[in-house]
Amino acid sequence: MKKVIGFLTVLISSSAFAQEGAMQMASAGITDNGLRYLAIAIGFGLAAIGVAGGQGRAASAAMDGIARNPGSAKPMFVPFILAMALPEAIAILGWLFLFLLK
Repeated sequence: MKKVIGFLTVLISSSAFAQEGAMQMASAGITDNGLRYLAIAIGFGLAAIGVAGGQGRAASAAMDGIARNPGSAKPMFVPFILAMALPEAIAILGWLFLFLLK
């Protein structure tokens, strides 16, 4: 219990110091738009890496299955397209959030 109280004390006090620093930056004419754009770029980059990894694994599994059983190429086509489209939807949502947060 003491650890939780100590953690909450540090958490609350650090946010108070952050507000003081933000007020000083705002009075000096410095805004946080650069940090916002940096966060958007990093977030979208991580989403793109995740999408590429997911699509690569789906394509690899489909090609492996077709190589083992060539007769399964036709029944595997629709699930393969769905497996490729779902990660792509995450990338499209990433673009949407990119423009909403700008």
